[in-house]
Amino acid sequence: MKRGIGIPVGLVMVVFGALFTFQGLGYVGGSAMTGSSFWAIVGPLIAGLGVALLIVSARRT
Repeated sequence: MKRGIGIPVGLVMVVFGALFTFQGLGYVGGSAMTGSSFWAIVGPLIAGLGVALLIVSARRT
């Protein structure tokens, strides 16, 4: 994946992963995802993959 595409995609993954985590933990309400342990587990995985994508994309020249 090219650097120009990987960085924005990684950032979006980190933001959505954090949002999913906070919804799963019940900190963000107003959704069917609120309080669901599934999203409390999947959210950090998505965010972690986003961080990995950011690191890989930033290292490529």
